[in-house]
Amino acid sequence: MGWTFAGPIGALLGFAFGSIVDSTDLEQFNKYHSETTTTGDFVVSLLVLIAAVMKADQRIVRSELDFVKTYLTRSFGQEETIEMLKMLRDMLKQDIPIKEVTAQIRTQMDYSSRLQLMHLLFGLAFADGTISEPEAIQIEQIGIDLGISHSDLVSLKSMFSRNNDWAYSMLGISRNDSNEDIKKKYRQLALKNHPDKVAYLGEEIRQNAQEKFQKIQEAWEQVKKDRGL
Repeated sequence: MGWTFAGPIGALLGFAFGSIVDSTDLEQFNKYHSETTTTGDFVVSLLVLIAAVMKADQRIVRSELDFVKTYLTRSFGQEETIEMLKMLRDMLKQDIPIKEVTAQIRTQMDYSSRLQLMHLLFGLAFADGTISEPEAIQIEQIGIDLGISHSDLVSLKSMFSRNNDWAYSMLGISRNDSNEDIKKKYRQLALKNHPDKVAYLGEEIRQNAQEKFQKIQEAWEQVKKDRGL
């Protein structure tokens, strides 16, 4: 763990985190916390944001909990998932100062990692096949507060909500763009979302990013076919 020990996220962890580290002195962790983003920082940030989204429509549905459990189990194993779900349940009982939380994440986490956070939040929101208006508003505001560009937010949402122009939306382009502009925007998007950008967070998170990257490649192949490139 690193910077999530401090600031608003550290305050949210409270007893939930204390129960995970058992008798370890949290003050000692706080004293020596690192400014470098770790896998633990990413996961805790994700859990806080997940709690904020799940609370947005004032109802917790089974499909959302199943999505979270499946993701965590696949990425971190069953034993760690049990502890993470305990932490999530504790956060769901608290008032989350989302503006302060997103400000802390934006300051400490690089852009590609923040994109990966948003990708997982959209996955959660669409876990039951649709997204409620409160959830959509909350996720959009989180994205804005995290400094995610509008085009990137549209791209991420398009990975889960496909319309007739899903490939264009996913790449952040329009049918009126020139072929050269399309190629340029695709390269920029691929660079920001390349799984190697988040490899420092561990193989589990890199694999999640790889799935996102493959969707971008799928959209690119569709656009190339449509445009005859």
